[in-house]
Amino acid sequence: MSDPIDRSGLKPGFWHKPIAKLSRHEWEALCDGCGKCCLNKLEDEDTGEVVLTRVACRLLDDATCRCAHYDIRHQFIPECIVLTPDTIDRHMYWLPQTCAYRLVAEGRDLPGWHPLKSGTSQSVHDAGVSVQGRTVSEFDTPLDDWEDHVIEEPT
Repeated sequence: MSDPIDRSGLKPGFWHKPIAKLSRHEWEALCDGCGKCCLNKLEDEDTGEVVLTRVACRLLDDATCRCAHYDIRHQFIPECIVLTPDTIDRHMYWLPQTCAYRLVAEGRDLPGWHPLKSGTSQSVHDAGVSVQGRTVSEFDTPLDDWEDHVIEEPT
């Protein structure tokens, strides 16, 4: 499968510079394609703790871990987040622990399985970090049952 994220022409290690200095191309290339950002989350009202569930957004393609309608997703899901260097600070609390955007914002390096390091978009799936084949549909899962689908996140 070819990588739907354009990672061509990028300088090795570009992610070590401050996120405010990243070009749009570099920013988009940081996505590892795990699909976790498209999982529905639960937030504890008392503690603010956020956990991921296996309950996927209706637009997530479980086989590819990609949004089926990324460019027009807001027509279907108006509340879908647009993560940018300017908005990352207000979304850090729910970003997955393995998310490259989070890691770079925290000044950490990318893991070896990240496509920018491995050279292949398949590595995130091979490492077991993606949600490929592990999700359930939000249409088929009543909200009251979401707690039954909480997943532990690898760190």
